[in-house]
Amino acid sequence: MAPKTGDGKKVVAENRKARFNYEIEDKIEAGIALLGSEVKSLRTGKATIAESYAADEGGEIYLINAHIAEYAQAGRANHAPTRPRKLLLHKKEIGRLAGAIQRQGMTVVPLRLYFNHRGIAKVELGLARGKKLHDKRETEKKRDWQRQKGRLMRDKG
Repeated sequence: MAPKTGDGKKVVAENRKARFNYEIEDKIEAGIALLGSEVKSLRTGKATIAESYAADEGGEIYLINAHIAEYAQAGRANHAPTRPRKLLLHKKEIGRLAGAIQRQGMTVVPLRLYFNHRGIAKVELGLARGKKLHDKRETEKKRDWQRQKGRLMRDKG
């Protein structure tokens, strides 16, 4: 089973690489249209969103390349693991995301896939801009310094 966070959310998959590769400017929570076998597979924690992104297709936003493993007990009524999944957003949010993708060259990246406190599958999307190589190095330096500083403080007491 997936671990629960302090706010009642049961996280199924997290995209930790997104915070390293992208500069997240805004976060949006969206519902996700799933089949029954996909929900059962998510409840067992078998999903990855590391290589996925959201794209605008015909005025709707779809989650592309997210892998939800097949549910073994579903038999022949199973789903395709990497099929595009429709994201459930308000029309204003869709327009804002589509505009940011087209005009500003931003990317919509899923950050977390989780079940909320009511048991409904949600995805947290990040409106992001790609980092350059030197920005990634700067992030790595800051992370290493924070880790080293914590060790020094712990050793000194």
